[in-house]
Amino acid sequence: MSGNQGSIHGTTILGVIRDGKVAIGGDGQITMGQTVMKSTARKVRKMYNGNILAGFAGAAADAITLFEKFEAKLEQYSGNLYRAAVELTKEWRTDKYLRRLEALLAVMDREHALILSGTGEVIEPDDRIVAIGSGGPYALAAARALYRHTSLSAREIVEESLKITASICIYTNDMMTVEVLE
Repeated sequence: MSGNQGSIHGTTILGVIRDGKVAIGGDGQITMGQTVMKSTARKVRKMYNGNILAGFAGAAADAITLFEKFEAKLEQYSGNLYRAAVELTKEWRTDKYLRRLEALLAVMDREHALILSGTGEVIEPDDRIVAIGSGGPYALAAARALYRHTSLSAREIVEESLKITASICIYTNDMMTVEVLE
């Protein structure tokens, strides 16, 4: 998103897979220009009968559209996360309307952690940690350090990393939502 006065910023989404547990969390801040417009936005959710976790960064209306499309793909492909992700990004990249959407998705199941973009990218990080949004790089760094040097659970890594990010990134607050697959 551009740095225009009216552009919407303010998301940190972080997901971690550890020891068979999966957690994804997001902060609640939505910022327009230099103003916090909302502090308690919910940017993460469970999908496909509670077996998939997803979070979005970007314009809220665009992300909701993508969530709906992704849920449809999950239904179409019987919950196969990877197949649904590939098919969504193909459609997102080639559809005239969808191509204009400004958002990223982080999606996870017990085996895969993926980042999806409108340019057709389906990225699966080697360490099974995904981070997107304005505070994504801070959250990713914190999560990697906690993952490598502590025995914290996936949920605890997400929570602590988001707290660290909120203390650094002006587009991230500490009003977080965390969803977990046990």
